[in-house]
Amino acid sequence: MAASLALFKMLGNQDFFRVAQRIAFYQVADGELDPRMLLDLALSEGKSCFLPIIQKDSPEFVSFAPYDANTELVPNKWGIAEPPVSEVISPTNFDVVFVPLVAFSKDCFRLGMGKGFYDRTFSFKIFNRRSNPLLVGLAHECQLVDSFPVESWDVRLDAVATESKIYRPATA
Repeated sequence: MAASLALFKMLGNQDFFRVAQRIAFYQVADGELDPRMLLDLALSEGKSCFLPIIQKDSPEFVSFAPYDANTELVPNKWGIAEPPVSEVISPTNFDVVFVPLVAFSKDCFRLGMGKGFYDRTFSFKIFNRRSNPLLVGLAHECQLVDSFPVESWDVRLDAVATESKIYRPATA
């Protein structure tokens, strides 16, 4: 909880968050840093918020559906709560996407849960790093690792925010 509060205080005042109007968040699983306070702030400021869903017709990608305080969430096959599929937003239509991770490097590559959903969904950023959305990983500082194998399909994040610091790749 303390790490989530520290992250909230740091990111809630960042320019990229202040100006963003369409933001994708995530539901926590397995000890990930909880973006709930940021989500509540975004909703209170009238921003359009979205949560990830895995659709039956495209199960290899993560999609995003609208979310607000009245949205009823339903657990998916992994037990992660998802909003109902009312509409699905193109991954290029977000200002910011907060990305969960298991580990990260100082140059902003991430290790996820191993299914590749985010890498496949945002693969267009490999070839056009400056395209929207801004991908921001959320992590505990202890999830920073010196190195790990990076594959050609791995999408580099634009930043990784921890409770104490924001990392940006040298190429940003």
